[in-house]
Amino acid sequence: MLGVAGILLLGIGAQWLAWRLRLPSILLLLLAGFVVGPFTNHRLLDPDAYLGAALLPFVSIAVALILLEGGLTLRLKELRGGERVVRNLVLIGSPVTWALATVFAHYVLDFDWRLSFLLGAILIVTGPTVIIPLLRHVRPSGAIGAVVRWEGIVTDPVGAILAVLVFQVMLIPELGEMTTVGLIGLAKAVFGGGIIGGLGALILVVVLRKNLVPDFLHNGVSIAIGVFVFVLSNALQHESGLLAVTWMGILLANQDKVAVEHIVEFKENLRVLLISSLFIILAARLPMSEFTRFDLRTLGFVALLVLVVRPLSVFLSTIGTSTSFAERIFVAWMAPRGIVAAAVASVFALELEQANYPGADRLVSVVFAVIVLTVCVYGLTAGPLARRLGISDGQPRGVLFVGAHSWIRDMARVLEKEDVPTMLVDTSHREIRTAQMEGFRVHFGSILSEEFEDTVSLDGIGHLACMTHNDGVNALACLQFAPIFGRASIFQIAASEGGGEEAIPKHLSGRVLFDAELDYWTFEARVRAGGVVKRTRITEEYTFEHFLTAYEDEQAPPVVLFVIDGDGQLAVSTAQDKLVPVAGDTLIALVVAELEQDEVSVPARTKAMTSA
Repeated sequence: MLGVAGILLLGIGAQWLAWRLRLPSILLLLLAGFVVGPFTNHRLLDPDAYLGAALLPFVSIAVALILLEGGLTLRLKELRGGERVVRNLVLIGSPVTWALATVFAHYVLDFDWRLSFLLGAILIVTGPTVIIPLLRHVRPSGAIGAVVRWEGIVTDPVGAILAVLVFQVMLIPELGEMTTVGLIGLAKAVFGGGIIGGLGALILVVVLRKNLVPDFLHNGVSIAIGVFVFVLSNALQHESGLLAVTWMGILLANQDKVAVEHIVEFKENLRVLLISSLFIILAARLPMSEFTRFDLRTLGFVALLVLVVRPLSVFLSTIGTSTSFAERIFVAWMAPRGIVAAAVASVFALELEQANYPGADRLVSVVFAVIVLTVCVYGLTAGPLARRLGISDGQPRGVLFVGAHSWIRDMARVLEKEDVPTMLVDTSHREIRTAQMEGFRVHFGSILSEEFEDTVSLDGIGHLACMTHNDGVNALACLQFAPIFGRASIFQIAASEGGGEEAIPKHLSGRVLFDAELDYWTFEARVRAGGVVKRTRITEEYTFEHFLTAYEDEQAPPVVLFVIDGDGQLAVSTAQDKLVPVAGDTLIALVVAELEQDEVSVPARTKAMTSA
């Protein structure tokens, strides 16, 4: 029990440390697993001893749930014209990868042709276990992130099924029988897995639509059906369960009969726990002897995969598409291997060794070398490359304002002067038209509409500030966008029912902006009374205390709104965490109209405009 608890704690601890250090979590997960596993004389963690015969079933079901969750996130609308690229990456890129990896395995690693075909099929997969954490770290702009995610999730079952078919036929001596077995296995995997996955999706839709189970069982029922679909499809054709659960997730994500967002949110949280545990297990159980097999031939093989195989497959797959050169480079530099490759290789190597197949012992060492080296290469370089190519903001600091009335435009104007991107969303034609005339990036419509998520690009946006007079809309927007921005970066103005920050339960709302007593109407009254939004440079000579003294007013004390530090990072003031700017920071605050010192200000509105 202590060992199992250690796996969970170490995995989540590595995820947290990666978040704090702004590093790809996969790197720290692998490092943590190596440290407590093969890098110690007496293994601190031994997953085989803890889980025993349950290890392989646990890994298989965990990967199935990860792929089911991945399929649930694959909405066709988010590709925005990238469907052709995804199709080509699967139908053209996968065969090219298989063929080239097979050739290089034969001539570089000196594998025989059958073992080379098996290794090439295994290395088709990239997989969500490594792609999704890296995409969360890199945060590429536009639809290219969706393209990479689609490819990773779809090629996982494709590569696993091809590897199984190759394994089944490689021990058969006659070519005719090999062809028959391969075609029958492919038909069973594609049609059987597709039908079973479709039935699983249909059953879940019917159960949810007819309210046959209560809300608190929705997640449990979806997991149970997903696992059953996986096991049943695997019973029909080995490894076809991965295809079945992926197809089930895609169908559920793109139907409009029932809402599955609450299931997706639960599965996202479960995915983090499963990926953390799987990579700790993967790294901790790797024998130290495998590291001694990392020779120049293995390094050369991995280099060819990274520098030749992947770029060529992506180039051939994107011919004739609208993909930009920068996006092609990014996709060509995003092909890490993960759990599925390791699990499939381990099973096949064991069975080949039992059959006394020559060279089978090298299969696992090569696959693990590919996993470790590709994760390190792509994990350390994908982020800087994406920023260099101009398709990632790294840590976006822009603000999405829900509401476009006058004082929100004042805030946005000051932020824009500090090179902080903003976007204003409102259902008022007048406010949106005025904001557009003033040069702001705007969207007319409801923040809660499905159209907004499907069509509006949030490139450069990292914070959500809900500031309408409707407390319910503010709370719902925070709930809807919490998975996108993270709860630490969603905010709403204080509720106006007299309860301040406690008017709406905390788990159903964002962080309270600025001050618990400063609701929409109070803010509006403060502006009408002559308040203005202004920015002030805080220096050693003009401190925050000087600022407070200069704008001291018992009736209308200054309100800190935002602080931009010397590195350009934006911090939002909340009722719970009051910001105290220091020398080198830029303070944005709501103050009385009188101006002092040499600060830069947004001009107060005319009396006529205020009266109107």
